[in-house]
Amino acid sequence: MKLINKSMLSAVITLSTASVYYAQQVQDTVKTKSNDIEQVVLTGVADIAKDRKTPVAVSTIKEAQIVQRLGNQEFPEILSTTPSIYATKGGGGFGDGRMNIRGFDTSNTAVMINGVPVNDMEGGTVYWSNWAGLSDVTSAMQIQRGLGASKLAIASVGGTVNIITRAADKKKEGNVTLGLGNDGYLKTLFSYNTGKSEKGWSTSFLMSRTAGAMYIDGSDFEAYNYYFALGFQPNKKHDFQFTFTGAPQWHNQTFNNTIATDLDMGDGRLDGVLSDKPNRKYNSNWGYLNGQQYSQSVNYYSKPVASINWDWNISEKSKLSTVGYASWGRGGGTGILGSINGKGINALPKTADGLIRFDDIYAWNTGQTVADFGANNKTPFIGTSSNGITRRASVNSHDWYGILSNFQHKINDNWNFSVGIDARYYYGYHPGLVTDFLGNKEYREAGNFNQYPYYTVTQSYNAAPSANPFATAIKDKSQIVYRNYDGRVLWGGVFGQLEYTNDKISAFVQGSASEQSNQRIDNWVGTADLYNGTTLVASHLQQGQEVNRTTDQKFRFGYNAKAGLNYNINEQHNVFVNIGIYSKQPNQNAIFPYNLPTKTFGSLYQQIENKDIRNEKVSSAEIGYGFKSGKFRANVNAYYTDWKDRFVRVTGITYTNPDNTTGTNGTASLTGVREVHMGVELETFYKPLNWLEFNGMLSIGNWKYKNNPTGRIADVNGDPITTNGVDGVTLALDGMKVGDAAQTTAAIGATVKPVKNLDVFATWRYYDNLYGTFSINNSYIITTPGVTPAGAQNGSLKAPSYNLTDVGASYTFNLKNGNRLIITGNIYNLFDTTYISDLRSSIFVTDKTKGTYKGLDTANSVYFGFGRTWAASLSYRF
Repeated sequence: MKLINKSMLSAVITLSTASVYYAQQVQDTVKTKSNDIEQVVLTGVADIAKDRKTPVAVSTIKEAQIVQRLGNQEFPEILSTTPSIYATKGGGGFGDGRMNIRGFDTSNTAVMINGVPVNDMEGGTVYWSNWAGLSDVTSAMQIQRGLGASKLAIASVGGTVNIITRAADKKKEGNVTLGLGNDGYLKTLFSYNTGKSEKGWSTSFLMSRTAGAMYIDGSDFEAYNYYFALGFQPNKKHDFQFTFTGAPQWHNQTFNNTIATDLDMGDGRLDGVLSDKPNRKYNSNWGYLNGQQYSQSVNYYSKPVASINWDWNISEKSKLSTVGYASWGRGGGTGILGSINGKGINALPKTADGLIRFDDIYAWNTGQTVADFGANNKTPFIGTSSNGITRRASVNSHDWYGILSNFQHKINDNWNFSVGIDARYYYGYHPGLVTDFLGNKEYREAGNFNQYPYYTVTQSYNAAPSANPFATAIKDKSQIVYRNYDGRVLWGGVFGQLEYTNDKISAFVQGSASEQSNQRIDNWVGTADLYNGTTLVASHLQQGQEVNRTTDQKFRFGYNAKAGLNYNINEQHNVFVNIGIYSKQPNQNAIFPYNLPTKTFGSLYQQIENKDIRNEKVSSAEIGYGFKSGKFRANVNAYYTDWKDRFVRVTGITYTNPDNTTGTNGTASLTGVREVHMGVELETFYKPLNWLEFNGMLSIGNWKYKNNPTGRIADVNGDPITTNGVDGVTLALDGMKVGDAAQTTAAIGATVKPVKNLDVFATWRYYDNLYGTFSINNSYIITTPGVTPAGAQNGSLKAPSYNLTDVGASYTFNLKNGNRLIITGNIYNLFDTTYISDLRSSIFVTDKTKGTYKGLDTANSVYFGFGRTWAASLSYRF
């Protein structure tokens, strides 16, 4: 799939040529290259923790380590040797990696680029595929575990990942890189930094293309990355930096299989015969269409980001740092609409080697006979939500604008303070589009109640990002299928910090306050007096609230407060402590959570506010000790995080209607769900000789649910009900382990430099106490006070522990005129270990279990980690 058209490519080449020509006309004034992270910060709004000064648990990854060791791994995986971080490849598609810090996923971990928050404003998540090009332009990454040092009211429950990208005034240098890897992985990259001229101008640009496949079958991808930075420092008072970057990509995805399915495919055939070893490459989402790889699940996205940074040194004591930024996300993920004779695409017969038969689906859609698909299509060439297979895309586009400004003032040699503002506007677009009719000539959409009984869709869209970074989010509103809603989020915040420092002590007190507004627009909610099927809808009331196409703005206030102190006992020893509280506003889906089993007023969602919702409340405390000598460094800390009032919604509750009939689609919005995460962390570095270095880490966590939350029962329409004499439920969660990340992790690494310019390195990593996720449902409801229901007695399922070994080497050839040629190679999972990286269920072995694998019921859904993979690169620096 072609992403860049000729006009855009010509513009980029012209810009690149002009930058190189300009670089030849100026003299670089940057004379040194510092390894200190404070020297590579693009803008003053980034809150960077400083060694032996900022009282937080922190780890820093430098650019050289990313270049040497990342290879073809997922970007978050470069953090896998830092304490309490669990990073995996997720489903294994390009950019589908994920990361947890201290047991919290990215919706409760702040990810920032140059101090600017990038967590999605509707759900709080971070999709790493949107940022797949970041590894090419990152100068450093700093991970602050816990509430961290950021002054903003951000979702740093687990921690903060601050990614620092290259500044325009980096040292004058060019780079051409070729990268290779397993399964056809190919990467080409070109970058150039002009350095800073005597008049204060500087530019930096980068272009790269990455394509091939991942370790799993059916995982083709193609990705581009572009980065342009223009800097101007007219004098010592003012510094301006403009950046524009994006990483358009498409990639085929996979979703978790059961262990039984992967064992069935162990011999490469889907025949019901289970092997001893799973097929780690098996992907149940793809097949062939007209001889070409074709997937039901394609992710495609482009998220260009532009920012203008201004640092103003007002005086020797005062400085103002401001950044204005904008992002235009365009793209989505594909899936399937419809069925064939009542069977969804995953239930239809597959090929002998487990592939989806897309050619046969095409044939059935067009009226041809496919014997094992059942009866022929009675309405060929016409797709609907219940007849025929059509591939659609769930679009998740957005427009995002923000400004962040921080004023710092030094009162005297010991005291300084800072204050600032953080304002954001976000509008998300979430329509559905057809991406392939698969032989049909039209799709009949019956979900929009304003166009009863249906309307016809004939336009399909390519599941690939547009080459135009400013493409329209919705091109034709008459061609929307499946869903059509928008979300608007407004954010305004203020923050301040007071800091005291001397030779021994560094202390701070900071606080922030924010106001968040959420609004939901459902374009398929019908107007009054329309027909819902054959019944006239006369009322637009749900739970006593008026249902409108556009909801009122729902405002919620949040705040945080933090304090910390670091004491340097002497030049080698220091101790620190920090505490904090955080009142976190709920996200969009928690405020408007009511999805219904059948459409009401033209929507699968109720346009009403969750009246039970309240701010999540987080309190945290941490204490740490550091040691630093010429050859050895160590940091150890202990943490305690109490997360209260987490929103959880339970579905599928059985209840009794007033007429004594049984309902099965009840829901309950739980209030007061509480988790406590505590643990200890150790990080060490040892350099006994100039040519030998060691690093290590150990983290031991204990993350549990700490109460039995309650919730109000609602029927299929969201209206409150009473069943068995009560109008609420209590769920047995107390003491259950929090899943989704390994609670015990360890790593030991070594780097040997046997000769000048040669680095040989190896890392061993260990993971244990990885618990499965579990669906909170009927089986957890306490029906007899004081008695834990049978379905909740086992708790979370524990996955087998595992360990991995990675090795690599890098050699630099020094050429004439300061040019260099760098060769790097890595082997990941050297011993080809078979392991479960993600356990997506908690099904325990019982007398009904059909099979087991390493003590687990084979009905569990999992992701197996990749087997042995490799990557190599050749870089010419000039």
